[in-house]
Amino acid sequence: MKKLLLSTICVGLLGSFAAGCSSKNEETASKSGKEEAITLRVAWWGGQPRHDYTMKVIEMYEKEHPNVHIEAEFANWDDYWKKLAPMAAANQLPDVMQMDTAYLSQYGEKGQLEDLTPYTKDKTIDVSSIDSNKLSGGMIGNKLYGFSLGSNVLSVIANDDLLRQAGVEINDTNWTWDDFEKMAIQVQDKTGKYGTNTMNPPDVFFPYYLRTQGERFYKKDGTGLAYSDDKLFVEYFERQLRLVNAKTFPTPDEQAQIKGLEDDFIVKGTAAVTWNYSNQYVGFAQLSKSALSLHLPPEQAKEKALFLRPSMFFSVPKSSKHKEEAAKFIDFFTNSVEANKLIKGDRGVPVSAKVADAIKPELSEEAKKVFEYVEQASQHASEADPPDPLGSAEVMKALKDVSDQILFKKITPEEGAKKFRAQANEILARNKQ
Repeated sequence: MKKLLLSTICVGLLGSFAAGCSSKNEETASKSGKEEAITLRVAWWGGQPRHDYTMKVIEMYEKEHPNVHIEAEFANWDDYWKKLAPMAAANQLPDVMQMDTAYLSQYGEKGQLEDLTPYTKDKTIDVSSIDSNKLSGGMIGNKLYGFSLGSNVLSVIANDDLLRQAGVEINDTNWTWDDFEKMAIQVQDKTGKYGTNTMNPPDVFFPYYLRTQGERFYKKDGTGLAYSDDKLFVEYFERQLRLVNAKTFPTPDEQAQIKGLEDDFIVKGTAAVTWNYSNQYVGFAQLSKSALSLHLPPEQAKEKALFLRPSMFFSVPKSSKHKEEAAKFIDFFTNSVEANKLIKGDRGVPVSAKVADAIKPELSEEAKKVFEYVEQASQHASEADPPDPLGSAEVMKALKDVSDQILFKKITPEEGAKKFRAQANEILARNKQ
């Protein structure tokens, strides 16, 4: 289910990096005043559709910049990171590389990434139509190590038919956690179906719950958990246990059977709502026999709990010999309307408001709804949390393990709160200088 939530999901994946995919011959500089010939390496993960349109965007860029030859390097998700690590060790990272929030701290804090702030200030990368909140997720301290390629927002995706059958309406501008629980129970009582999915993985949804309470998950310096009151942990999991006991919330073993979008409860018509990122709506809507709608999650308004989650980034390594040209390519990828007519929001809703508006007519009805939802949510959003600190993968696993133990009723929420805090703080303490 975790992979369903990440906009970095890849289907029809390519097996390994493929270099030199451009057919254009590299030009050589001459005394006639031509610009210096530059070879730029651009790397990304993805499946065949992403590869195809990215190559077309590269061709567009090369046509506008005849002195630039781009070597494309691409792979599936797993192979991408396996190949990037030895490149980093050899100081041979690509000039422009697609980056994920889970790895941004790892590369940024090791001093391997260039701060892109100067390129936004001198307008090499035009950010005039980009809200600062859309870029904050790529910052570590005051340095912009990852330039967001698109935004996703946490959402509640609803099966309108089941809600109608249950006599339930979602007023998402001001509904509460109690309203959410009552809705889920009413759906089960009236239809015999689940009211909600399991809000899995917990490392996505528990931090959101904390934000609705004015708290955060990680300390800003990544050295420990930010929230100090374990009562919040207990309340969150007690609510989930109540929903399990009311049979309106799947058990972990039922959730484990979900292997892909086509298996999801919302697609099968066996749950009234699913918690997911907004980019998942298109896939669900295309597979579902029922009409689906997008809603803001509970209690998002008071604390501005929502934030624009970067789908992925472009980063430039310090080792690049062509940093300015790399920044120009990022600017083109971000601000070219024609390029984004090809991209069509695959890497998230474009961060440029001008671009997002311009390409809407090119989108499917489902994709338009996602763009509109992200626009609506951005009116309520606050600054994103910093990138996950080093050790976050271990923290996520610890939280998932404790969550399963609680929902299988092997330990109480109180015991889980203490166990998780001890494990997480031990892991994160390694980040102390």
